[in-house]
Amino acid sequence: MPDFLLNALLAGLGVALVAGPLGVFVVWRKMAYFGDTLSHSALLGVALGLLLDINLNIAVMICCVMLALLLAALQQKHIIAMDTLLGILAHSVLSLGLVAVSFMDNVRIDLMAYLFGDLLAVGTEDLLWIYGGGALVMALLIWLWQPLLAITVHEELAEVEGIPVRKIRLTLMVLIALVIAVAMKIVGVLLITALLIIPAATAQRLTRTPERMAIGASLIGMLTVIGGLALSWYQDTPTGPSVVVCSTLLFLLTFALPQRR
Repeated sequence: MPDFLLNALLAGLGVALVAGPLGVFVVWRKMAYFGDTLSHSALLGVALGLLLDINLNIAVMICCVMLALLLAALQQKHIIAMDTLLGILAHSVLSLGLVAVSFMDNVRIDLMAYLFGDLLAVGTEDLLWIYGGGALVMALLIWLWQPLLAITVHEELAEVEGIPVRKIRLTLMVLIALVIAVAMKIVGVLLITALLIIPAATAQRLTRTPERMAIGASLIGMLTVIGGLALSWYQDTPTGPSVVVCSTLLFLLTFALPQRR
């Protein structure tokens, strides 16, 4: 196996492994639009990284986490409806990132790679970021699994039981931001949320417990990464979209099976 293909496989499997358990909370808590908003901010992070001449992975992480904190703060103030706020910020940060990149005449940048991913261009440094960030997110998810389940089932009851609901909710937002930041290279800014949602939604139709759904989402995500890479390798299709297409096909296949509750 060529080195670049092995790196792509390892990167995709690493992201799918951590995106699965996190994706189940995105599905349960109906946070898909929130994930879209954070993913759009990744391009602004790329622009700021190039402008300030800092590591792009660090710039994207900082930008995603800062936007997650801003969203959490605005959500508490109840200024406008949350879906309206997400719609405004999602398109604003994406447009701001595109405009900022257009002013950089002295920098050559492949926008398509950032918008739709460039999995085959993953290098050793990217693998370190993916597995380092993924290990941190997985450790926090395991540690906070029960409180996250509690606030997902019933926030008011969880607060009565002494669970710090606001802190747990904010931590979940930050974890989503971190996964989006490390996954940008895999499927791109416009398709990151699909990698979080579709495997989790597929696992939801096939499993009965939260823990099995989380494990199933990871396994399904890893399977779709392998399928997407194979499709890209043999049919010369774009890698990131190929992964999402395979994920969607698996989801559609579940409708032929009886749904578990």
